[in-house]
Amino acid sequence: MPLTQRVTRDATAPEVDRPDPMKVISGDPVHTTWNLEEVDGLYCGLWQSTPGKWRVSYAEWEYVHILEGHSILTGQDGSVTHLRAGDSWIIRPGFEGTWEVVETTLKDYVIRT
Repeated sequence: MPLTQRVTRDATAPEVDRPDPMKVISGDPVHTTWNLEEVDGLYCGLWQSTPGKWRVSYAEWEYVHILEGHSILTGQDGSVTHLRAGDSWIIRPGFEGTWEVVETTLKDYVIRT
C-alpha cells in the first residue's frame, strides 16, 4: 500500500445506507460512504447524503470539509451551524441535535473514536 493516497471516490466501492428510521425527522436521506482508511480508531473518506433530517449523537470526534451542498447542524442548545461548500468544521464528542441536509451534501471526513 502506498504511503500517500488521493481522497477520491474513484476505484472505491461505496457503502449505501440510511439513518436509523427511529432517528429520521423528515425526508428519506440516503447516505453513500467511500471509506478510504480504517485503522486504530481512525476513519476517513468521503460521505454524501441526500436531503432529509435526523437526530445525531456524537461519541466520536469528527473533522469535516464540505465539498458540495448545504447542511444544517442544530444543537440541543438551539445553536445552528450552516455547513456549505468550502467550510471546514470540527464536531466534538457530546454534540447532540439534528443534522439536516438541505441540498445533497458531499464531505471529506476524518473520525477519531
